[in-house]
Amino acid sequence: MPYEPPTHSVERSMRATLGVRTVAGVDEVGRGAWAGPVTVCAAVTGLRRPPEGLTDSKLITPKRRTRLAAVLTGWVTSYALGHASPEEIDSQGMTAALRLAAVRALEQLPERPDAVILDGKHNYLGGSWQVRTVIKGDQSCVAVAAASVIAKVRRDAAMAELAPQYAPFAFADNAGYPSPVHRAALEEYGPTGLHRLSWSYLDAMPRWQHLKKVREGVGTGEQLGFDF
Repeated sequence: MPYEPPTHSVERSMRATLGVRTVAGVDEVGRGAWAGPVTVCAAVTGLRRPPEGLTDSKLITPKRRTRLAAVLTGWVTSYALGHASPEEIDSQGMTAALRLAAVRALEQLPERPDAVILDGKHNYLGGSWQVRTVIKGDQSCVAVAAASVIAKVRRDAAMAELAPQYAPFAFADNAGYPSPVHRAALEEYGPTGLHRLSWSYLDAMPRWQHLKKVREGVGTGEQLGFDF
């Protein structure tokens, strides 16, 4: 399917209106998974022309995504990854876990960015960061698209490495997201140490409902971890 390639227009606007110099694109992967961490990538690209085919990672086949990520890691000015564990997601909630992972990524960059372009409509970063949220930023902004691809490939690879330890769950194929095989394994064996125990999938599994963790004052949407 044809798509418009991402541009630097948002970054140029931020530089002009805010007087910033270094802008990082930030995107996450794993928000809607049932198992595994949520992973955030922060990428700084400058204003150079991006590699051919760069767009939102969800629009690229796994094979192309892997090839593109290998190019991007050498092309970007800098990048870093941050993760929040299933335990942190369960104890703090998805919004706080995203913030934790994003800050971990941003603080690992060799130079603290002056501003951040955050994919989506919600500023989960907050704090002292100067943030501009962009809906579908992973399609329209070069730095966010780069972060999207790198985050997706790295998290998928990490889940694939863990897959042999949890063979019935087929994490190499589903990366911890819902799938028929994943659901069947949960029904049969129950959640593993990689699973998020505050997620509502356990409500549909009477055999394992007693394992569910519920945090006081948290709504259903937070427990589901839906993408926005």
